[in-house]
Formats: sequence, structure tokens, C-alpha cells
Amino acid sequence: MSGNDRTPDLTSAPTPAPTPAPVTVLGLGSMGRALAEAFVDAGHPTTVWNRTPARAAPLVARGADHAGSVAAAVEASPLVVTCLTTFDDTRSALEPAAAALSGRALVTLNSGSPAGARALAAWATGHGARFLAGAVKNVPAAVGAPDTLLYYGGDRTVFDEYETTLRVLGGDTVHLGAETDLAALYEMAVGAMLLPALVGFFQGAAAVQARGLEAASMVRFAGKWLDMIKSLLPVYAREIDSGDYGDAASSVNLFLAGAAHDAELTTETHVDSAWLAPLHDLVRRAVAAGHGEHSIAALTEVLRMPERTA
Repeated sequence: MSGNDRTPDLTSAPTPAPTPAPVTVLGLGSMGRALAEAFVDAGHPTTVWNRTPARAAPLVARGADHAGSVAAAVEASPLVVTCLTTFDDTRSALEPAAAALSGRALVTLNSGSPAGARALAAWATGHGARFLAGAVKNVPAAVGAPDTLLYYGGDRTVFDEYETTLRVLGGDTVHLGAETDLAALYEMAVGAMLLPALVGFFQGAAAVQARGLEAASMVRFAGKWLDMIKSLLPVYAREIDSGDYGDAASSVNLFLAGAAHDAELTTETHVDSAWLAPLHDLVRRAVAAGHGEHSIAALTEVLRMPERTA
């Protein structure tokens, strides 16, 4: 046998890349459009639908298919991703396509309560869909980035089958568990921090401007402050989980003393700080409950409402 008569070594042949799964995106607001763009850019055959058809035009120009009806959109793909405002909005949009849901994977990415997620899951699975409810924990411009977080709760088989597809939307993709309301629970639990933090920044910006300074001048320092708060979260979480608030780096009494400073700043800058009144009341309630010298994390105990008896 000559040197040129070798049998090809098929074991070293490259494994062909999997074909990107077809996906349908329902809802083309700023976030829905970003989701669809990410799927198209990753090579997934993407069908889109929106109540206002004109919103589909930029995506069609990019390579997406536009379905003329929600039923046609659902029928186009085994994986249907919805990005409407609430769970009720999602159900309302899907009602005309209910019969087409059977056997398809339905992934919702919208806001709403855990109860809303459970209700939609019951409706969708009642029509034969496999259900996964998720949340995008970033702005539309961050969709597709390696560190963008999305988490999901619900049917693990859907997550396992489409994990590669879903990871196109963000590199930090997590399945929280089989309960269909887990993403909504964490969305609201984590999201509860947003408005107080933003209003705090807005109040500070108004106070700085009252001195003739620009709000932009405090951005660097506010960022450092948020970094410090972030570093404390594991400490507070351990205190809350253990119920031991005795090692107080920042006590409830310390925060109570700060309430007077807020009042003085309001008088000086004429910036309304009335939004802080319920927070100050919470601190006073914690002191009254015996938590004055405890860590500020003890406010968690005051926030717990007693279970209602039948």
C-alpha cells in the first residue's frame, strides 16, 4: 500500500455546529425588539409579531419574518418568547392562538407578580404548552452581552432543550427551579431596591443643584456608594438568614439619628424629602421593637407581616 492510500481518519472530523432553533418573539417594544435582534443576529430563524405591525419593519429588514397574526406567529416556531408588559397582557395576546400552543415551549419575559405567573402557567399548560417564565435583569441595550443576567422558573425540560438559544439573550442565564413563579418572585424581590435607590439619587441631585452645582458632579461618588452597599449585601443576607443581628456595624439607632439630618437638608435646600417619612417610621418601629442596637438588617423583622388567621 502506498503512502497515499491511507484510510481517512473520520474520528478527527469536526462535529457540525447545531442548527439554530427557530424562535418566535411576540411583543416588539424596546425590550422585545432587542430580544428579536439578538436571535436574528445569532442566526436563529426568527418570526415576530406585534399589535402594531409597523414595529416589525426594522426586524424584517434585518432578516426576521413577520407573521400577520399571533396564531401564525405561534405556529411558526417550536419556541415562543413573549415580551409584553404583564402576564395579563400576555394571556390576552395569546388567546387567539391558544389552540396552537399545544406541544410548544412558551417562555415569558414580562413584569408581574408571582400570582400572575402561576395563573398564566396554569392557562398555558392547560392548552398543552410547556411553560417557562423569566426575567431580563438589564436594559434593552445590554441584551446579548456576556454578563447580562436572565433567570427562569418552570419546566426544566424547556430550559435544558433551549438553553443554548436562551443564552443568546445574555451570558448569565440561570434556571431557578421548577416553580413557575420563581422568576417573578426574584424580579419583585430584587426590583424592590430600584425605585428607592433612584429617588435617593434624584433627591441628592436636586440638593446639589440647589447649591448651583451639577448633578453630574455626584455620579462618581454615588457609584462608589452603591459599590459599598453591594459589598454589604452578603453580610446582611447572612444576618437575615441566621436571625442574628447582634454584630452591628451600622445600628438601627445610627439610622434613626440620621433622620434629623434629612430634615435639616430639606429646610436648607427646599428639596422635598417626604418620601423618606415611611422609611424613618420603619426605623422608629424597629427601635420600639427592641432592635435599636441591632444591625440595620433587623428592619427585615419589622417588615414581616403576621399571618392572617381564618
